[in-house]
Amino acid sequence: MRASYAVCINNRGYAASLDLLKVYRVLPDRDAERHGQMRVIDESGEDYLYSRDRFAPVAVPPVVGKVCAARRVAECMKAD
Repeated sequence: MRASYAVCINNRGYAASLDLLKVYRVLPDRDAERHGQMRVIDESGEDYLYSRDRFAPVAVPPVVGKVCAARRVAECMKAD
């Protein structure tokens, strides 16, 4: 499964959780998509549902996806 990313274009009401113009990782969630939402890993490091109109999808080069994946693995190893 390939990760997708989106940039925050509206953080009104969620300033502590979302940074405006920051790129976030989006997790696949078909049920959320049917309801106009996206499952996003926010500033807390957890995934939450947000309205799709708060984000614009962005394409990232494959190398960026690989670096992000490696970073997540390293962070998980530190937590253990």
